[in-house]
Amino acid sequence: MSLRRSAMSRLTKSSRENVLFGVCGGIAEYFGISPFAIRLIFIFLPANLLIYVFLAAYLPDDKSTLY
Repeated sequence: MSLRRSAMSRLTKSSRENVLFGVCGGIAEYFGISPFAIRLIFIFLPANLLIYVFLAAYLPDDKSTLY
């Protein structure tokens, strides 16, 4: 796994791995790890609700998938 990301890679909300707003799925896709791991981190993170709501409001939607 390479940690180098292309210039086109952006942190966005996921349209494929979304439970509430796609925040954890988007972070997981960006770093190339499991969304479950990100969800666990959010569960045990202090101020998790504040951070999640902020990211849900300000992360752009993923426009790369077609419905």
